[in-house]
Amino acid sequence: MEEKLMSKKKPIFPITEKLSKYLTKYNRYTKIPVFYDDLLRFSGSIVVYNKHDEDTLWVRCYYPDHERTEIDNSLKRVYTILHSDGSDDAFQFLNVDAIDYCTFGNSKPFRIKVRNVLNDNFTYFYVKKADASRIYGLELEHILSPHRINFLLYKDTLIEAHIAGIPGDVFIEEQLESCSEYTKNLIAKEFVKFNERCTIRLLGDMRSYNYVIIPTHDFDHVDYQIRAIDFDQQCYEGNLKVYRPQFFKENYPMVKLVTTHLEESSIEQYRKEERSQMAKRLITSQKRFKLLIACMTADHISTKENLKQLKFDLVEYSKDIKFKRARSMGGILKTALEFVKRNYVDTNSKEIMEF
Repeated sequence: MEEKLMSKKKPIFPITEKLSKYLTKYNRYTKIPVFYDDLLRFSGSIVVYNKHDEDTLWVRCYYPDHERTEIDNSLKRVYTILHSDGSDDAFQFLNVDAIDYCTFGNSKPFRIKVRNVLNDNFTYFYVKKADASRIYGLELEHILSPHRINFLLYKDTLIEAHIAGIPGDVFIEEQLESCSEYTKNLIAKEFVKFNERCTIRLLGDMRSYNYVIIPTHDFDHVDYQIRAIDFDQQCYEGNLKVYRPQFFKENYPMVKLVTTHLEESSIEQYRKEERSQMAKRLITSQKRFKLLIACMTADHISTKENLKQLKFDLVEYSKDIKFKRARSMGGILKTALEFVKRNYVDTNSKEIMEF
């Protein structure tokens, strides 16, 4: 019988005053003209199907005529704040094509499709209920990953920019088998790095539908990256396996790819590369990270039972007894990242001395 990794549904944790001050300092906290609850006032909806006529678990929302104009203008304003200077100069060229509501998952987000009427280019952004653990996940992704994150917060409403890419589950089902052996090697390498990054920074629930595959065309080949798109499970669960994508059954094809295409020595090399890159990002963003982790260590974003179990699992996994001293999930993450940074600096210093 397959082990059940996830516990019961994660609660939403409030934004503390300390975290609000941090977000204000780094221009994440900005007044916006529409709230999550405003979008819940839709009067009707229809199911959104994909190109295979399958239910996407999103519904398209419709609003009374007397409210729709105000909602559209507010969403256009949010779009310009997120992507531009917040002015209304471009309003006449923008159209809100769709407001979709997701009935699946913890956050139950709204997905907004905004189109430029002059050229039909469009993009999405998401409106969600603010949750402290998600905010920490977004900020940690911005600091520690190769990718930048664009989001805004105002009171209890979170605005997230869309992260483009091929959903992992779609890629696995429709494209993975037809990839060349060289491409499969690249994807296997990226999954090893992605797995290591999630484990170190304690980002959980990276099942195949919670990340995207991003192909990038280079001059003589196509490169690939794997990027997280859901940050709801940042430092909540107690089971360490939740933070290791390799243990989710949805990722089995990716794990199989790694075991069949990479030698153990290559896997360890790629893990070391990812840890080194994270250590470098941590060093160059030290001031921002220290402020963020100070908010996190003082915050309550999990349960005592989860905290106790995760400390035990990490001591078993890393053999570092410093994890036993952590008094919060933020404290555990701080210990984990200090462990990575310390090993990188010690190894680097040793190599310089030997040289």
